[in-house]
Amino acid sequence: MFPVDGLRDLLTTTHAAQWRRLHEQCDWYRRQRPPAEHPRASITYFGPAAANLALAYRLTGNRAYLEEAWRWISTAISYPHWGKAHLPDHDLDAGWLLHGLSMACGWLGDDLGPGRLEALCAKLRLQGRRLYDHAVASEGGWWSSSYWQNHNWICHAGLAAAGYLLDEPAWTTRARRNLETVLELLPEDGSDSEGVVYWRYGVPWLAVHADLVERLEGVSLWDRGGFLRNTFGWRLHQCAPGFEENADHGDCHDRRSGHSPALYHKLAAVYRDGRARWLADLVSERFLWREAYESGVKPGIMPEAYLELLWYDPSVAPEPPRETGAYFPDLGQLTTRTSWAGDAAYLSFKSAPGGGHRAWRESRRLRDERGWDTLSAGHHHPDAGSFVLAAHGAFLAVDDGYCNAKRAAHHNLVLVDGSGWAGEGRYHVYKDLPDDRVPGMRDVLALDGFAHATSSTAMMFPEELGVLRCDRTLVVTPRGRTVLLDTLAAAEPRAWTMLLHTDWPADPGAADLALVSGPALAWVRRLSPEPVEVTRDVTEIEANPTSSTPSLRIVKTLHTVRTTTARVREACLLHTIEPSAALHPAPPTSARLPLDSGYGTALSFDGEVVLLSPAERKITAAGIEAEAAAVIVSGGRAALVEAVSVRRDGEPVHESPRPWTGVVDWP
Repeated sequence: MFPVDGLRDLLTTTHAAQWRRLHEQCDWYRRQRPPAEHPRASITYFGPAAANLALAYRLTGNRAYLEEAWRWISTAISYPHWGKAHLPDHDLDAGWLLHGLSMACGWLGDDLGPGRLEALCAKLRLQGRRLYDHAVASEGGWWSSSYWQNHNWICHAGLAAAGYLLDEPAWTTRARRNLETVLELLPEDGSDSEGVVYWRYGVPWLAVHADLVERLEGVSLWDRGGFLRNTFGWRLHQCAPGFEENADHGDCHDRRSGHSPALYHKLAAVYRDGRARWLADLVSERFLWREAYESGVKPGIMPEAYLELLWYDPSVAPEPPRETGAYFPDLGQLTTRTSWAGDAAYLSFKSAPGGGHRAWRESRRLRDERGWDTLSAGHHHPDAGSFVLAAHGAFLAVDDGYCNAKRAAHHNLVLVDGSGWAGEGRYHVYKDLPDDRVPGMRDVLALDGFAHATSSTAMMFPEELGVLRCDRTLVVTPRGRTVLLDTLAAAEPRAWTMLLHTDWPADPGAADLALVSGPALAWVRRLSPEPVEVTRDVTEIEANPTSSTPSLRIVKTLHTVRTTTARVREACLLHTIEPSAALHPAPPTSARLPLDSGYGTALSFDGEVVLLSPAERKITAAGIEAEAAAVIVSGGRAALVEAVSVRRDGEPVHESPRPWTGVVDWP
């Protein structure tokens, strides 16, 4: 039913490492005791347990694997319902088990014997009918039509697998139509507003389902919409230096739950992407066990052994990543790093509406046309304009990770009179917000080691605060220096507070703030013209990441630096961040330069110059005259952002009839 033709002959040659993963995982199952009664917690792990053991039997003919598979299957089908604490029979537990047990049934087949086979098929038919009926009855609400949500992808993939096995065309047709819709609606740039951890949890199921459609219907959906083709590139640029950890935007249980070698292998095979093959090999050889033990997401990385074997394609040559900067417009996310080395400086900066631009727009179209509630963006945080920073092997400016009561104050953002965004303090902070609450990103450059962007988030604050402008311009130079320029305005005088969150308490100095984490340090220099008050405190984050396990709690402590102005209508907060090694730190070098004329901000570092004029776009300083949003000079090159005219010592460097963004030589 689910073909594995030709794999047996490869187990001792090209697929030897994947076969070892599979038989070692099966040996682990042999030593476990599945609970006789349905536990309060999730039972998703039963699905891949059955699939791993059944595939091992199909490839080897070793009946011990069949009997071990039946031990797990018989326990699962003895439970009257799949799922206990949340939506029994109608959610993730049912989706995971339908898929895994259906795959197992297809591989074990008649070898189970008539009594066992009938019992398994009867249970799959019962649970499939329950899930299908719920999907039909709840269409327009929750996962049935939450096209940007992992519950939708998992449950429909499970329904499809059972439908193919049991010849239930209504199930497979519905599931396939949903998958086609999902792939058409997901962002073409491959980004995922739920964050890396839920990308790792959910996106493999889109691949599982597309693989089933291709194998059993002969139809390829891999190029529908563009998301699947581009999503590995997005995931790659979420890797922190060293590749073991990840940027934790969105609901991230931790920074080590982001890898799926199985999915990397599948994307490598389909799109001939050597980068995906390279990262899959790296994770399998170096990071597998640490992620298995430290990951907070279950079932986790180890049960994917059967998919690693099925999806591995040795003909794709591994190719290490090269391009160090990227921009993903749907999520408004800019990432940049000084290199792909483990001690590089890395920064991620983002600004987009709930679910990303396409989900925000398309969900409102579906609401207006059909009356459906399709955007469940509960894993997307109020974080537009925020950033995370890592360097020299550690995170220095951090995000909050998983959070149930989401707040702007949990991110590296600006508060107004101590207040965050409208609608915050709940799980789905974007639900029922007006359509015009659309933060954005403009003036984006990510090229040749230079990075620049400006976020706009004034519309996200409560109307009574009268916020007219909350713009953040962020620059990263090729040497890893960061500039933060917050330009702020309100109808009435307000106190403006910039937040900076760290894993470890910051060390305040007379002029500079030192962020220290293990081997890494970053100097934060305050260059704002206005007087500010700097305080430190602790921000506690607590969350229950899964309704299927009510007792589970994740607690995270952020150490927070608050930089607050007096009550003013307009403010300009200017900060520089210079990473260094902690044991032998280089001193900070940033200094503010005087303007000869024009508007904006002029800064110098040791060997680098940054000129910013995000609003007026006219600045003269350091011998440079520019009609541009930014001029960033480093190492014989200069990044120009929205530039019309740039002169150096009176000589023209760039002239264009329309604003132009790019990198030029600067001898």
